[in-house]
Amino acid sequence: MNYAAQLAMTLPEVVLSLGALALMLVAAWSGPNATRAISWAAVAVLAGACVALVGPATSGGSAFDGMYRADAFAGFAKTLIYVAAAVAILLAPGFFQRTAGDDLRPEYPVLILLSAVGMGIMVSAADLLTLYVGLELQSLAAYVLASFMRRDARSAEAGLKYFVLGALASGILLYGISLVYGFTGSTLFDEIAGAYAAAPLAGSTKSLGLMFGLVFVFAGLAFKISAVPFHMWTPDVYEGAPTPVTAFFATAPKVAAVGLALRVAITAMGPAAEQWRQIVIFAALASILLGAVAAIGQQNIKRLLAYSSINNVGFALIGLAAGTPEGVAAVLAYMAIYIAMTLGSFLVVLQMRDTDGQPIETIASLSGLSRTRPALAFGLAVFMFSLAGIPPLFGFYAKFAVFYAAVQAGLFPLAVFGIAFSVIGAYYYLRVVKTMYFDEPAGEYGPGDRLEGGLIVATAAIVSPLGYLAIPLLTAWTMAAAKALF
Repeated sequence: MNYAAQLAMTLPEVVLSLGALALMLVAAWSGPNATRAISWAAVAVLAGACVALVGPATSGGSAFDGMYRADAFAGFAKTLIYVAAAVAILLAPGFFQRTAGDDLRPEYPVLILLSAVGMGIMVSAADLLTLYVGLELQSLAAYVLASFMRRDARSAEAGLKYFVLGALASGILLYGISLVYGFTGSTLFDEIAGAYAAAPLAGSTKSLGLMFGLVFVFAGLAFKISAVPFHMWTPDVYEGAPTPVTAFFATAPKVAAVGLALRVAITAMGPAAEQWRQIVIFAALASILLGAVAAIGQQNIKRLLAYSSINNVGFALIGLAAGTPEGVAAVLAYMAIYIAMTLGSFLVVLQMRDTDGQPIETIASLSGLSRTRPALAFGLAVFMFSLAGIPPLFGFYAKFAVFYAAVQAGLFPLAVFGIAFSVIGAYYYLRVVKTMYFDEPAGEYGPGDRLEGGLIVATAAIVSPLGYLAIPLLTAWTMAAAKALF
């Protein structure tokens, strides 16, 4: 295959890379005055990358000697990533303008674009080296974004914690990659799958090495999706990072990491499904349980949403445990709905500010919100009920899809445990609603932002019962994406 055809398959990453480099030069020459223009240009670049997904980028071919895969699965994941990245860019100017002592720098949208390049490579990776390059490109940009408010101690702490623990996770992942390469002789996913199929994981040194490689690779990936027991960084980083950055972390990188885990599990290690399924089931149930229990005592809304993120990853992993096309499609549908619910929740958090424009993050400040800002309270109630999986909101369908896929795969006990644990998680979502509707008003919030308000309406409409109208399209798209892995 000639280089032009291969570059056509990677066109979304080419568009993002060239756009990021061009905007970096503009930022260097123009300075902070051009920040808003650069932000809108970055959103246009992301829109261009979405357009570039039509054609060779989703044709189902391989590029660069099989190291990069352009298929429907990658196309679906990249669409979600680019939309979430665009929203994170749009939210930043207003937030930084209101927050005293720290102006938005033009590097912010450039870092988002570079992170999006890494995430695109992650979900298209068909080789362990491609996987690692994409993962580190995404992570390096994320470390800087977490500590973007240089004068804020919490932001600096969040960036440092994320960097140190991220480096540890990268080391674990690299060790697993080295074991897999050492015992299979290849870094290509297809050849790794052949090695796992040819060597049953019992009774020999090679089998033991392959087993340890699988365990360390999944441990490294568990950190990236913040699944228990590698979740410890999530609450601190989510709380300390600027709120638009936290909204970004909770959505786009989460989709990329889950997409990467799906491709590694199904494509590279599919023949070892019985082995990795045990790891996934443990991580799923532990994430659902810890995410629900640990959130109960939280007083900070961003920390509560961090544990909600851990909890939701657990539900998504139930679909992966099924190991079937239906299970993968359910995970993809779950992540699409999860992005709408989570972005909507963080948009409401951005509206939580005093009359001087300073952020207020305590759950107690939501007291009596239904009387002071009824529309905002209703929006947050919709997102909380949807995250809890309460019908008829669209979040119920997301949970139903993964549970149904688990039952179809013969994992009935897993589905039962997942449903039981989800009841525990409903408590802290309902506590937020109770605070807004039944407690005495705590004080007035500052005026709302039109852009944020419009996005809240859009995301609330998606997770409302209107979302069910999109089920035929969503099902067809996710199923086509899932079949691309098998």
